[in-house]
Amino acid sequence: MTRHRRCRGITFLPNGTQGVNTAKSDLNPSTHFTWAIKRKGTFMCGNIMSAPLPAIVPAACRATAAVIFLHGLGDTGHGWAEAMAGIRTPYVKYICPHAPVMPVTLNMNMAMPSWFDIISLNHDAEEDETGIKRAAESIKALIDQEVKNGIPSHRIVLGGFSQGGALSLYTALTTHQKLAGVVALSCWLPLRNSLSQSVISNNKDIPVLQCHGEADPLVPLIFGCLTVEKLKVMLNPSNITFKTYSGMPHSACPEEMMDIKQFIEKQLPKINIL
Repeated sequence: MTRHRRCRGITFLPNGTQGVNTAKSDLNPSTHFTWAIKRKGTFMCGNIMSAPLPAIVPAACRATAAVIFLHGLGDTGHGWAEAMAGIRTPYVKYICPHAPVMPVTLNMNMAMPSWFDIISLNHDAEEDETGIKRAAESIKALIDQEVKNGIPSHRIVLGGFSQGGALSLYTALTTHQKLAGVVALSCWLPLRNSLSQSVISNNKDIPVLQCHGEADPLVPLIFGCLTVEKLKVMLNPSNITFKTYSGMPHSACPEEMMDIKQFIEKQLPKINIL
């Protein structure tokens, strides 16, 4: 049986891989993070209370590709930046932004980092349509910024865990930016009833890696199954991979992290720069 150790909303697994544990995050939204020295191998962090910069794992050499990864409810980008550092590819830059702090209906209106409001986790619950669309626009702006920095959108993989995975899926389906792929972990598809093939512009053939724990008590496996079936209707089904992990709760595991690494390296192969 896999043992998990939890700290500050992160689940630490036996090999040091980390995944967000949104069940009991003790993250204090008023915590201030220290700015890191900007050099290779360090994370560049900001202050969560004043529009922080994303946590970044710089490429070990010249960056020719990027992964933008979105954390789950009540967390920040720091834990997933550390997880990405554990599976890093030398020419890939990993960007883990922080969600804004807002009241969340699901958690008795407590203020915490959240990409949008969550009213309930029932499959037919009311959704924060305005908040979801606003959050998606902010991620599209982040993609545009990386394009301005010299990385074309087709060399960017978008991903996320739980609420962040949900937002990554919605953003990929509604953006005009052609992306390299999507990694959707332990999540669901927001506003699924308003999405159809006609909404999708440049990403009908986008590769998707969807992963889910079979013992997830927070976002049950059925959410992942319903999501993958919906995606197969809207996208090229041959480009969708759905992996489940026996005994895994609402967290990550070493096998899943290796699957993510392989997916990223397949969708973002090394290219020669003249």
